[in-house]
Amino acid sequence: MTHAIIFAPIGQASRAEQIVTRLANAIMTGLLQANEQLPNEAELAKMLGVSHITVREALNTLRAKELIYTHRGRNGGSFVCDSIESRAHHYHPLSLLSSDYLLDLGEMHCAVLAHSARLAAKRMTDEELAKLSSLVNDFQQAESSELRAQADMRCLLSLSASSQSARLATSELSLQTEWASFVALLYNDDAIHQHSFQTYRELLGTLSQQNGDAAAKSISGLIMRLTEQLVDYKLNINSSTLGSMS
Repeated sequence: MTHAIIFAPIGQASRAEQIVTRLANAIMTGLLQANEQLPNEAELAKMLGVSHITVREALNTLRAKELIYTHRGRNGGSFVCDSIESRAHHYHPLSLLSSDYLLDLGEMHCAVLAHSARLAAKRMTDEELAKLSSLVNDFQQAESSELRAQADMRCLLSLSASSQSARLATSELSLQTEWASFVALLYNDDAIHQHSFQTYRELLGTLSQQNGDAAAKSISGLIMRLTEQLVDYKLNINSSTLGSMS
């Protein structure tokens, strides 16, 4: 389902930029994994509903951003780079964002996931629930902040995909462009990681009971708590910067 979302047809406006954004989102959040091979240009053009020239332009941009690399020859193709952590900070300069911006991002993310949870509680299959449970276990076992953030994003995308709404799932993937890198900063803290895991366990319980309102409340609480912690993190960064300048 996640790859179906990533490679769903592109809309009409700024097609090359849309492809760059969508694939960069998937790479930054770990949905497309290190050294994973992308479909070839012809396959991408067909899957995304665009021309070969548009695909080539997008891939050239991704190469310039050092998010993918290309091998020539019989077994060649385009592959995801194996180290993107430094690019995450380049794309998401937290210190340059306002607290209002972070709060607005959190509220939008909360709205998308809350409605996704309500629909998922009614629509998700037993197989999808088992898959989400497995992803939550992966999240619990992740040890580094980057791996925790990537596992977290897979959980959130799985939840939105289980809503059976392509628009909600696509919106979630787009939001993860910024969110994943921000949350990775927080997941250096084991207590924050543990609290998020416990919330996911509660969410699984509400989904298994098909309690949409409780599921929405659970995921909303998690996102807003993380948003508030991001604002605190930003304020601490600013305070440290001012202190070093005085």
